[in-house]
Formats: sequence, structure tokens, C-alpha cells
Amino acid sequence: MPYTPMSDLGQQGLFDITRTLLQQPDLGALSDALTRLVRQSALADSAAIVLWHSGTQRASYYSTRDNGKTFEYEDETYLAHGPVRRILSRPEVLHCNFAEFRQAWPRLAESDLYQPFGHYCMLPLAAEGQIFGGCEFIRTTDQPWSEAEYERLHTFTQIVAVVAEQIQSRVTNNVDYDLLSRERDNFRILVAITNAVLSRLDMDELVSEVSKEIHHYFKIDAISIALRGHRKGKLNIYSTHYLDEANPAHEQSEVDEAGTLSERVFKSKEILLLNLNEQDPVAPYERMLFNTWGNKIQTLCLLPLMSGNTMLGVLKLAQCEEGVFTTANLKLLRQIAERISIALDNALAYQEIHRLKERLVDENLALTEQLNNVDSEFGEIIGRSDAMYSVLKQVEMVAQSDSTVLILGETGTGKELIARAIHNLSNRNSRRMVKMNCAAMPAGLLESDLFGHERGAFTGASSQRLGRFELADKSSLFLDEVGDMPLELQPKLLRVLQEQEFERLGSNKLIQTDVRLIAATNRDLKKMVADREFRSDLYYRLNVFPIFLPPLRERPEDIPLLVQSLYREDRAPDGAKHRQYSCRDVAHPFIDGMARQRARAGKRHRTRGAADAR
Repeated sequence: MPYTPMSDLGQQGLFDITRTLLQQPDLGALSDALTRLVRQSALADSAAIVLWHSGTQRASYYSTRDNGKTFEYEDETYLAHGPVRRILSRPEVLHCNFAEFRQAWPRLAESDLYQPFGHYCMLPLAAEGQIFGGCEFIRTTDQPWSEAEYERLHTFTQIVAVVAEQIQSRVTNNVDYDLLSRERDNFRILVAITNAVLSRLDMDELVSEVSKEIHHYFKIDAISIALRGHRKGKLNIYSTHYLDEANPAHEQSEVDEAGTLSERVFKSKEILLLNLNEQDPVAPYERMLFNTWGNKIQTLCLLPLMSGNTMLGVLKLAQCEEGVFTTANLKLLRQIAERISIALDNALAYQEIHRLKERLVDENLALTEQLNNVDSEFGEIIGRSDAMYSVLKQVEMVAQSDSTVLILGETGTGKELIARAIHNLSNRNSRRMVKMNCAAMPAGLLESDLFGHERGAFTGASSQRLGRFELADKSSLFLDEVGDMPLELQPKLLRVLQEQEFERLGSNKLIQTDVRLIAATNRDLKKMVADREFRSDLYYRLNVFPIFLPPLRERPEDIPLLVQSLYREDRAPDGAKHRQYSCRDVAHPFIDGMARQRARAGKRHRTRGAADAR
């Protein structure tokens, strides 16, 4: 377009200029069009638009470089405290040469925004009486602007003010629309994830659903939840990897908490975002993804899962590509973590309720079994002989410790009564003693009964079951007839005695237990060890504090006491008088040393007594 003086444009020319400026899509294009127009009109060599943002106290700059490219800049320092600040306070034409400009704003004059010039002027941009920036014009020559040229620049500035306001309004509307659209989409995602996870009460199902939803919406390939386990210093990790889109890999493992990134989040209760390099010192399980992906960098985001002020766990998201965890995504992920925390809290509560319910059922079954197998006659230990006095002294001596006790004696001498006495005198007597007879069932069922099993561990295992060692946690476990325990099961018992931990059948998860073991046998374990029928290491673990229970034939002075107890307990309910018997009459059944014969003898004499009374 050839040079046209402003005075020669006329009304049509002014209309064309206005239309040209109104057609610009953004502020950068507007500054470029303005520069071309003022150059064509010989009003200036360059032009720029400077806008003031009162909310942030920042200024933004739009101009065209000598190479024809649009340049944009924004700050809250040099530019914000430059000519535009003066225009805001004094809404009039600002005019100066380069020397005056450099004196007033030295840092700005030295910046890349300006080169030495001849003359500079800025006119205020205003809309509805409010100044929101300025239009600046620069001449490289020493020729100042005339009054007529200032009027023409003012006309340009008025048009630019209208267009700039429209562009800002359009941008604001677009931003608002994008924001509303994003909030709508985020709300849909939150509702979808909330509905998907809140109904999941099984931990494996919950983690699987969380992983599926996060992968679907964010394309994150490694998702895991870290929970503190029952074992101190251990983390239970539930993870899912989507390296194969069609077949995601689900894993559960237990790792040391020390040195992990999850430990940092458990302590800080804050989100952790970082790029992890292969050379960075990390815990072994966190290095696994490097080997899996074959990538040297992974971007990690760890979010705390909170219930009030209580840390439930850590949601860990990992990706081998950068740019996933944007500010907008992080905001949404925080909200998702809050929903997951609610679901996790519900799942943990359900898990605890289910565990307590199963424990209560198993305890009731075990207690019923014990009550059915215990004769009421054995409610107390009777005997004043030196032999029994020695046994009871040993019971008192060992009861307060947690040492393993091995009760030795013939069948029927009352080994279970001694075990109960040890438990009742111990610090564990607030909880019931759990009993197990090792000779009463085959090896397969014995292992399940002792250590429990998971659902599906074997045919017929339709639900999870707690074993006797779990039921006896913080209490005592009485293993009767321990000499009959199969050899293949003895190493597992040895491990519990050594490490106080075991695994249920069908599970690789270690369970810690605090159990005081009381064992009993009528067999010669030392001979069994020599014959390789019993493990020597288990024998030495059991034989920490042996107590030998003598049979009645070795303590005949206790027989009168037993006879008196027998007739007190076997008194007829209708008050009928029994025939009187001497100790000699009833002593014979006790001579063999079988305490259970006492019950049979009592019933026999009771029947005879009732018949004589008639």
C-alpha cells in the first residue's frame, strides 16, 4: 500500500482502517496491524500495545520485531513500573526522547524490548472511562510529532482501545468457556470414579478399579496404593501396570518402608511430584519400573490418602513420559485422591469388621469344641503330694514368663489342666487359651487349622479362615499330642516359634503373631529325635521348660482327695443319699494312673449308690 497521509484518507479510509483492526484475532495480530498502518501513514516506525492487569499488578507487551514476528512479554517489575504506570496515574500523552526515557526507566531502556530511538510517545487506552493500558509509538529519527500527527495517533489509539477491549472480552469468554467445559468434564470424571470405587469393599477389587479409571482418563501406565501393614516397618503394595493394554498386570507385595518415596509422603502428608532418574538412590521396588519400561526417567506423582488427619495410604502414579502431571491434572488428581480415600476408609473398615467377625465365629467354634471336649470334673487341680507340689511350683515359676512349656506325662494325667493353670496365672489370662489336638486330624487339615487358609487355597476352601495361631494372638496356644505332628508340618511350626510369623495356606503374605506356646505329649520326644521321627531343632525349641506330670500310682496320697472331690461333684440332683464307700473301695480305678478313670468310677459308684438308696 503506497504512502497515504492521514488527512487524505477521508471517511472511507478511516472505515477501512477500523475494519482492518477489527478483523485481528488477538492482541499480537492487532499490534502487528497497527505497526503496518502507522508505518504506511508515516506516523511512526514501530508501535506496541501495553496492557495493565490490575488483579495481578502485571503488564503485558505486544509488538512486532524487525524480522516480522510477533513478540509478547509480561512481567510485574520493569515493564509494570514503566511508562504504563505513569499513564495510569496521569491519563495524558507521554512524550520523551531516548535520553529522557533512559533516565526515567533505566532497566527498561537496557532491556531487549527497546533499542535506541529518537522520539517516544504513549497514549492511554481507555474503555468506559477506565484506563487499561497504553499505545506506544516510536520514531527512530529526531523529528517530533506535530499537533496534527498527535490527533491522528489519538484516532488510532481510540480504535485500538475498542478492538483490544473486544479481544480481551472474547479471550475472557473463551477462557471462561474452556474453564466451564473443563470443570464439567472433571465433574463427570469425579462422578464416574466415585461411583466405580465406593462400592468396592474388597481391597484387590478397589485397587483394580482405581487403576482402571485413572488409566482410562489420564493414560497413566503404573498405578499403585501403598498401605502400612500389620508388621512394623512394612508396606503392603497393591499395583497395576498397563504395559500390555489388553492384559494389565496386578501385583501385591510387601516391602520395607524405610527409604521409599511413600515414607516421605507418610511423614509430610503432602503431594510429592518429581522426575526420577535411573541413577537416583531409590528403594529396590521403586527401581523395578526402570527395568520394566527400559527407560531411564520416570515421572512420579505421590498423593496422600487421608481420612481427616489420619494417613491411610499413598496413591502412587508413574509414567515414563513427561507432561502428564499438569497443574490442571494435579488439581483433579487431588480431588480423585479424596474420593479414593473415602472408598479406602470404607474398605479398611469392612476388612476389619470382616476379620473380627471371622475371628469371633472361629473363636466361638473353638470354644464350643473345647467345652464339648472338657469334662466338668477337671475344673481344678487336686493334689497335696510332694510330687504335685513340685509340679505346681514349676507352674508358678514359668507362668509369668513367655517361655515355651513342654508338659510331659502319660495319657490322662491332666496335662491340659496344667496348661490351663499356666495360662490363668500368666499375663495373657485376659484372653482365652486356644487348644489344638495334633493327633485328632490328618496333616492337610491340621495345617489349615493351625495356620488358616485363603479362599480357593484348596478344594472346598470357599472362604478365608483364621488359624489357631491367629486366634491365639496375645494369648496362649495349647498344642496337645505335639509328638503326633507330621514331619512335613514341623518346619512351619518351628518358623512360628523362631520368627513369630507365618503364612496362611494359599497366601504369600506374612502374618505376625504374639503367641505363648504350651505343648504336651505322652511320647518320648528324645527317642523320636534319635529315630528321626521328630525334628531335633523343633524339640529344643519346645523343650525350653519341661514339666513332668506324674501318674496317680506315683502319688497315692492324692487318691483320698480325689475321692472326696468325686463324691462332692457327683451328688444326686434330687438330694438322694448315696451308699458310703471307703477309699479302699474306689482306689483301684486310680492305681493305673489314669485320671479319666476317676470320672468313670464316679459314675459307676453313683449309679450303685442311687440303686441302694431305693
